[in-house]
Amino acid sequence: MKTLMHFASILLIFTATLALGQESKCREIAKREYPNDPEMQAYTYNNQITAARYMASASDYESKKIALREYPEDFSMQKYTYDNQSAAKRYMSSVSDYDSKKIALREYPEDFSMQKYTYDNQSAAKRYMSTVSDYEVKQIAQREYPSDFSMQKYTYDQQYSAKEYMKAMPSGAAKQQAVREYPNDYSMQKYTYDRLQR
Repeated sequence: MKTLMHFASILLIFTATLALGQESKCREIAKREYPNDPEMQAYTYNNQITAARYMASASDYESKKIALREYPEDFSMQKYTYDNQSAAKRYMSSVSDYDSKKIALREYPEDFSMQKYTYDNQSAAKRYMSTVSDYEVKQIAQREYPSDFSMQKYTYDQQYSAKEYMKAMPSGAAKQQAVREYPNDYSMQKYTYDRLQR
């Protein structure tokens, strides 16, 4: 019983010390941000202390670690980042496009928000690539970027536009040279053709 009381006392002292430390840090943040505006200091202090208490009870360790790393001196930004990271982590645990998820995890192994952003872009680009009509240009894009749907989409759009451009150009020495130099790359054909026309 004595040991339990001793432990409870230590825990109470630790919690009180932590709370005082947070209050002091919140006041410093408020004064630093608004040195000549007591009203804004009070507003900032209230936001910071609320966010500090929120972060003290936050339970998602990985998201909390990211928030603390990115904003070690700002509880409000920690809370904002924590909420975004935690929501993105939940989102990423429910996604169904394995290929896009693999790319997102590879590119951003320690940032759930960037994983979500990357996943959404990759997944949308993958869907787009499944609907394109020019098989030859699609092969160029997939050959250049076999593991990146976003870059496939970008490359497809560039190549397709250049192919249509080259089709519309009149036959002549510049066009023949461009096609001869880059038989499998419409973007480079267009670049070469335009350069030769100058």
